[in-house]
Amino acid sequence: MKNQQLNRRTFLGAAAMMAGSSLFGSAAAQTEATDRGTQSATPSSSRAEFTTIHQVKAGVLDIGYVDEGPRDGRVVILLHGWPYDIHSFVDVVPILTAANFRVIVPHLRGYGTTRFLSKDSVRNGQQSAFALDVLALMDVLFIKKAIVAGFDWGARTACILAALWPDRFEALVSVSGYLIGNQKAGRAPLVPTAELQWWYQFYFATDRGREGYQQYRREFAKQIWTLASPQWHYNDVVFDRSATAFDNPDHVDIVIHNYRWRLDLAQGETRYDSYEQKLASGPVITVPTITMEGDANGAPHPDSNNYAKKFSGKYEHRLIRGGVGHNLPQEAPEAFAKAITGVVKL
Repeated sequence: MKNQQLNRRTFLGAAAMMAGSSLFGSAAAQTEATDRGTQSATPSSSRAEFTTIHQVKAGVLDIGYVDEGPRDGRVVILLHGWPYDIHSFVDVVPILTAANFRVIVPHLRGYGTTRFLSKDSVRNGQQSAFALDVLALMDVLFIKKAIVAGFDWGARTACILAALWPDRFEALVSVSGYLIGNQKAGRAPLVPTAELQWWYQFYFATDRGREGYQQYRREFAKQIWTLASPQWHYNDVVFDRSATAFDNPDHVDIVIHNYRWRLDLAQGETRYDSYEQKLASGPVITVPTITMEGDANGAPHPDSNNYAKKFSGKYEHRLIRGGVGHNLPQEAPEAFAKAITGVVKL
């Protein structure tokens, strides 16, 4: 789930990189901001769903995406995670468009209406592939620069974009902080209590796990939602609205490859090797950044002190209280939107 994420290598990598060093970069001022009472008060969204999904060919994909707000507005790209979909942002978007932002929310590869253009394309779930998908979408939409924000897989992708292409991204909002990983760290064992949190990652490493996820995608997603957000009382309407995104014909292949690639049990594509080499070094992010965490996140995630020094520009960390779990944008849409409007003012 990632990022859920935090990639298991992020735990190990962050601990190794932070040991014996200062937790704060000289240019990064960390504050522990707390937003109370901003989480969604009801288990369902204030609007039923996104009514218009656009499609555009970009890179190796035909990408399905939401595009709302003024055409000349400041662009924000919102990236979802696993096992979630674009509706994690259904209540965030109207807040941002009301503030004159243009908001783009793509279905990641393997979700919703996004499809591969070629049946021969590798159903690749490695981390840099998602980032290149976003850049391809920006290019075809003639977007030169944007704010990028996300959670879970989306937060990892957002961090990668901000780290490798700071000229294309003016600011970053990342739930659970710095989530860039690498295969070398993923091969290293963790203590048993930490390994236990990644049970599904080991399940997916087996043929039984792949077949099980293929057969029980909805049951699996509901289990993860409950574990990751134990105090989020979503209803069946909300869950079913997102679960349709998992019917994508490439969904299982992408998810299984993603987790196997992390453990170095599956190969990536050589076209992404140069990007992965850069990411393996744990690049510092220089653009203005707000990281966020819910006070009831049941998914594996790092302590904010352990990644603060990975942000060398203007920086702030916000703890969102009130029983907010892993799916922070959907559980606390006002707080998430406030971080986006605030990050450009840091």
